[in-house]
Amino acid sequence: MYGLTRAGTTLVAAAAAGLLIWFATQIDDKNVGGFWAVYGLIAGAGLLMALSQLLGGWTKWGWPRLSATFLLTAFVPIAIVSLWIILAAEPGNGWFHRHVLSWSSSLHIKGLVNDLKEYVPLFAFGIGLVFGYSFDTTGPRREVAPATTTRRRGLRGRRRDTDADGDGVPDADEPVTRDRAAADGEVPAADRDRVTTR
Repeated sequence: MYGLTRAGTTLVAAAAAGLLIWFATQIDDKNVGGFWAVYGLIAGAGLLMALSQLLGGWTKWGWPRLSATFLLTAFVPIAIVSLWIILAAEPGNGWFHRHVLSWSSSLHIKGLVNDLKEYVPLFAFGIGLVFGYSFDTTGPRREVAPATTTRRRGLRGRRRDTDADGDGVPDADEPVTRDRAAADGEVPAADRDRVTTR
């Protein structure tokens, strides 16, 4: 059932992403407003594809959350490089466009940037896709039963403490035998000769 749900969600998202890309083809991208509308729709298509995996049970359901580590480590560098290419391809002579071309020339990467400008739709799609990957789910909530210590009789009638998994090794935070015996009201063997009775 999980595979069928994920496949169905991916198919629906791919159809919706295709529709967004088709809408983008209907917009004139020769002016600045149309340019950003086109590539905004293409980025939205990438976002839809990533979210389809999240909504389709990619991480087995649960509440969605934004992963700040992924956002800062992966998305921000990818977004900066991709936006650099997109701004270099922007029509007109806007402030960002002029500065990106100037900085590219100063960094001796203008040839690379000019070559990559041919693939601006791919960079826009990638921004949306990687941003969608910044989301994850916590998974289904499960009740965690607290570990309980059980006592059972060992050799010669002495009590032996075991932890919840029954391996006979007390947990590290359990009190030592002397403290445990004192808490139980027993007198440790080393102190028995000092106890006086009336």
